[in-house]
Amino acid sequence: MNKRLKEILARKMEIRKALEGTDKVDLAALEKELQELEAEETELRRRQEMANAINTNNGEANDPEVRNVPKPGAPLANPEDPLGTMEYRKAFMTYVRTGVMAPELRDNANTLTTDIGAAIPTPTMNRIVEELKTYGNILPLVTLTNYLTGVAIPTSATKPVASWVNEGAGSNRQKKTTGSIIFGHFKLRCAVSVSLEAEYMSISAFEAALVSNIVEAMATALEKAIIDGDGTDRPTGILHVPSGTTVGKTVSVSALSYDTLTDAEAELPTAYENGAVWVMSKKTFMGFVGMVDEQGHPIARVDHGINGAPERYLLGRQVVLTDNVKSFDSASAGDCFGFLFRMKDYMLNTNLNIGIKTYEDNDTDDIIRKSVMVVDGHPVDTHSLVKLVKG
Repeated sequence: MNKRLKEILARKMEIRKALEGTDKVDLAALEKELQELEAEETELRRRQEMANAINTNNGEANDPEVRNVPKPGAPLANPEDPLGTMEYRKAFMTYVRTGVMAPELRDNANTLTTDIGAAIPTPTMNRIVEELKTYGNILPLVTLTNYLTGVAIPTSATKPVASWVNEGAGSNRQKKTTGSIIFGHFKLRCAVSVSLEAEYMSISAFEAALVSNIVEAMATALEKAIIDGDGTDRPTGILHVPSGTTVGKTVSVSALSYDTLTDAEAELPTAYENGAVWVMSKKTFMGFVGMVDEQGHPIARVDHGINGAPERYLLGRQVVLTDNVKSFDSASAGDCFGFLFRMKDYMLNTNLNIGIKTYEDNDTDDIIRKSVMVVDGHPVDTHSLVKLVKG
């Protein structure tokens, strides 16, 4: 009840007791005060009824055109997303610290196909996804999808060719050969380290620490799989060559030189010029720094980007650095130490749902929190792939 309404009711009770008592009172003054209190109470109750009508939509709760305005101070909760409520976020924080969660909330949490203890709350999950998309050098460049496991994605092996014909003449029908890529179901697991200080953290600080740990661990594993995953227990990488097949073009290199780059650029089809980037280790890139072409122009360039981070180029093409490719010096004969590829032609498929399970290591008595994510990936088009292989 409104605080002022309580005061009015209390004052009216005092006036009643005074009127029922034997002491002398000023009837005119009390009558005037009582009229003023009645008028104020009527106005306050009318305002309260109007506010309640807004909150209940006057019985139009199912009308999509009518907004349901929450009361001030009321928790914001989406009835369609139980993992986004403040109640679940607090329960999840308690679960990570103690391993205990209320049964009714645990039922809502087990949405994964893996045996986990709890699903990460939606607000925290959104932050993880947002940071995963911008973490590192490789993940922001690939195509992220959310197909169901087992769905076959069609891919084209050839493109139709237009031909010039005389007036009234037709052209030969061309058969378009298509293949398909089926996304599997691989589990990406990482240990989440949350210290005992989480006992005293606020929810925002706790969620920030959790996001940082998960993003760093999973992004590192995902980028490595995107480059050289074998497709058996992890996604299929760009450099993976199935037995008995040929993927992309190969340029054999015995020593780093200007010709190394020109030979690779010559193998890149014109249709894939736009968007193709170099991928190599920093040590390999530095091997090109200082080299010049026949006119004395540097073939490698390092600029400062808009955000102040260095941007690297070889013959005008962007270079993406990664530690998941061997350097030229550390590579053995036959090893790939760099490649050209249009990164958007790699498709990383995930349900973007991560769960956490807490358990105790009986050997070390450590409390371990593991995070599990379902993910798969394939290069859907390898025509832009040109590999530099040590000769």
